[in-house]
Amino acid sequence: ACGSLGVQSSSLTVLLGFHSNENNNFLGAFVSSPKRTKIKKFSKACTSTTTDTLLVKAARGEPVSRPPAWMMRQAGRYMSVYRKLAEKHPSFRERSETTDLIVEISLQPWEAFRPDGSPICSEDCLKALHPIDLEKLHFVGESLKILRQEVGDHAAVLGFVGAPWTIATYIVEGGTTRTYTTIKSMCHTAPNLLRALLSHLTKAISEYIIYQVESGAHCIQIFDSWGGQLPPDMWEQWSKPYITEIVSIVQNKCPKIPLVLYINGNGGLLERMKGTGVDVIGLDWKVDMADGRKRLGNDICVQGNVDPAYLFSPLPAVTEEIQRSLGGALIPSSGSSNCLPR
Repeated sequence: ACGSLGVQSSSLTVLLGFHSNENNNFLGAFVSSPKRTKIKKFSKACTSTTTDTLLVKAARGEPVSRPPAWMMRQAGRYMSVYRKLAEKHPSFRERSETTDLIVEISLQPWEAFRPDGSPICSEDCLKALHPIDLEKLHFVGESLKILRQEVGDHAAVLGFVGAPWTIATYIVEGGTTRTYTTIKSMCHTAPNLLRALLSHLTKAISEYIIYQVESGAHCIQIFDSWGGQLPPDMWEQWSKPYITEIVSIVQNKCPKIPLVLYINGNGGLLERMKGTGVDVIGLDWKVDMADGRKRLGNDICVQGNVDPAYLFSPLPAVTEEIQRSLGGALIPSSGSSNCLPR
């Protein structure tokens, strides 16, 4: 996903572990990248690099010199350079399915303030019932390969997928919804059909994750964005088993690749989320960090949970909030939300 968050303060870059370019005097300034290098072919084996990035080490629970930091929706409209590019290429589909544009947009925040993670800026492509055709997603693989070369060992290239339940909501509801009544009703009126759909998506998502890893992604985040709309017992039945199966398939094929699970409104699901077997749990800002850490224990990495609204606050307030999150998070990050330019 692409929108993001930003503040105009170079001081924040030091606190978060970002590093502004010497020629910039504010966070979010754009520095044009060097000439793109020829794409290297990565090994098809899902193995780690000889030098793991800070974020990957933290995600595995290994000792790190400092907590890594990145922002969900890191690339996007808060940056003037992105808005100019969007004016030139107004179609979101074009921006998310054209290799050069994906790479340029994904690198804009990384080149400006050097976060520890560089997520690919591309739309989730699994919203159809037909089997996944990875050849048609060549732009994702090509973009990941280029991003991997561009950031080197300085940041982790982050891939992402939607969870089966979340993708199923788009298919069943025909788009976004505030009530989820059609798919929730389907749990009771057509459970076998819904299970078949979720199983189909589970297989496709697993293949897509492995494809991203083989193309260069260091780490994968699974977004069950609408999982928080389910009561905990229903999430246990209709989302957790399919995420657990994905984790098992990917860990068997790519045992060294960290998997992150994030759910909007996950306060009632933390212990259940841990049961999926992922390496990292992303907390949203509505969960108290200390409470979340206590509930999850110390044997799993926690990511989060800065309220994106803080990035419109005075720097002392931002600093205090970041320090609070560092009391429990191994990977501080902002929550998933959109921020407008300011």
